[in-house]
Amino acid sequence: MCSNFAVAQRTPLPAPEVEGALTRSQQARRRRVIEAAVELAAEGGYDAVQMRDVAIRGRVAMGTIYRYFTSKDHLLSAAQVEWARALERRVNQVPARGATAADRAVDVLRRATRAMERQPRLTAAFVTAMSSSDPAAADLQRDVAAAVEGTVDRAIGDDPVDDREGIIRVLGYVWQGALVVWLNGRGSLAQVGNELERAARLLLRPLP
Repeated sequence: MCSNFAVAQRTPLPAPEVEGALTRSQQARRRRVIEAAVELAAEGGYDAVQMRDVAIRGRVAMGTIYRYFTSKDHLLSAAQVEWARALERRVNQVPARGATAADRAVDVLRRATRAMERQPRLTAAFVTAMSSSDPAAADLQRDVAAAVEGTVDRAIGDDPVDDREGIIRVLGYVWQGALVVWLNGRGSLAQVGNELERAARLLLRPLP
């Protein structure tokens, strides 16, 4: 007998349902799926997130997962959006500290990297999903970038910054690149934080 997963691989899947169009019970099921994926990734990394295991831990049917997510990378990207938005909320509750735009940007970037250091397997799963060719995952990665950029923008505050938007975007690229280097075993998450601080202080030097 073929497994449900094998059937799902051969059968064209319907487009995933949009989060905003879900009922309360559907939102709750989607939330359980994301939480299950995060738990599995935190325990064993990217390879530990198998859809059958997600279904069991999230107490949903396999077909339910594919109503919301086209792939594992889509699912992990949705989880990363939640992580980035949670970071936004925490920064809003405890504003960035520092006398200059660079100090405040470094403060929030350091907070983010410390959070990643606490869960390295989850971080590795997120970074792996970032390179997915799944269009649905790519769309959510733009949401992740927007949340991170918004966090840095608020940290900079009202200080005059030349090409503010460009600087914030470049900091995002530095962050992504440093994480890929870490994932390939050529550095530590602490070094990711160091690279981000170096970039922030170079890019956000006070205007003459």
